[in-house]
Amino acid sequence: MTTERDMLRDRLDRATAHLDPPFAVVDLFALDANAEALAVCAAGKPVRVASKSVRCRTLLTRALRTPGWHGVMAYTLDEAIWLVRTGVTDDVLLGYPTSDRRALAELAGDPELAAAVCLMVDSTDQLDLVDSVAAPGQRAVLRVCLDLDASWRPLAGALHGRLHVGVRRSPVHTAASAGALARVITRRAGFRLVGLMSYEAQIAGLGDAPPRQAVRGATIRLLQQRSYRELVRRRGAAVAAVREHAELEFVNGGGTGSTALTAADPAVTEITAGSGLYGPVLFDAYRSWRPRPAAFFALSVVRRPAAGVATVLGGGWIASGAAGASRLPTPWLPAGLRLTATEGAGEVQTPLTGPAASALRVGDRVWFRHAKAGELAEHVGELHLVEADRVVGTAPSYRGEGRTFL
Repeated sequence: MTTERDMLRDRLDRATAHLDPPFAVVDLFALDANAEALAVCAAGKPVRVASKSVRCRTLLTRALRTPGWHGVMAYTLDEAIWLVRTGVTDDVLLGYPTSDRRALAELAGDPELAAAVCLMVDSTDQLDLVDSVAAPGQRAVLRVCLDLDASWRPLAGALHGRLHVGVRRSPVHTAASAGALARVITRRAGFRLVGLMSYEAQIAGLGDAPPRQAVRGATIRLLQQRSYRELVRRRGAAVAAVREHAELEFVNGGGTGSTALTAADPAVTEITAGSGLYGPVLFDAYRSWRPRPAAFFALSVVRRPAAGVATVLGGGWIASGAAGASRLPTPWLPAGLRLTATEGAGEVQTPLTGPAASALRVGDRVWFRHAKAGELAEHVGELHLVEADRVVGTAPSYRGEGRTFL
């Protein structure tokens, strides 16, 4: 019986028969379907594309042409400036604070650039750094966004802060601290507070249905439900506190894994998403919505060291985050392959076992999916764009354009 994955393998093999691995492809039908689905999940609120999850200007532009998508969230200021200068967008929100003095000087010296880029801040220290680069009276007014910490700290009193569910981002956690920082920003010459962001990583970035871990999944769902309820109250209060001092143009939140849930928060005006365009393996562990796998990389079988084992050249394309099996790439096509527990995905070779390994021969290719999204593009200079069973073009990755921002 031919399965959907069998058909996908056949289609990708035929489309790329003229290419020698290693290389990466993006299935444009799946990418476009994911972009449209995310816009639907956002329920009318604009979706801002997270560039770190794409890392390809051609595909960033393609996403932005999808109805419901607008603006980019960049991960470095140098990248943000590049995206504006090359015409990808005129609306960039920097997702993280910056200490890049050269890029700050460039931003401060160009009023049109300053109007297109919004800096992220969570402390007056970052404002002081900007002022040390370019004094307020000698530069364009810079747009800034306040980063509200979205982690959940469920225990009050002496233990408050010790139980921390989520990632460690901003020191601004409460509505009172957000209002206090907003008051300081609005009184500082040379800055204009235009936005507030809060990224609920414990909801958007944590799969609630991990395979073969029913108890853990139920625990994650319970924590996420309680965290969401707390965040809706706190984020709403923080937005109100900040608006006492500034007219906010936007309140940004969410990620691929929480698009619909975050869109339901009345305080949020726009959603950020990016990983869902490529559909990496980590998002197979979500119940609410699972993107179609759209990005793959191919490696060649180069030897058969034993019966039931096929070894491919390369493979160690490991994702960032806490080290563990969840950060390894997944052999996807043909179905029925797995990494070995002792070697995993190796820098120069990766042995594969499983029912499908016996049928592989030297020269055959194996298709992998990366654990995360945009980091795949750091391993290749170009992405081959596939429609049906044809490569219809190539798009340079950031790396292929000589840009390695982090």
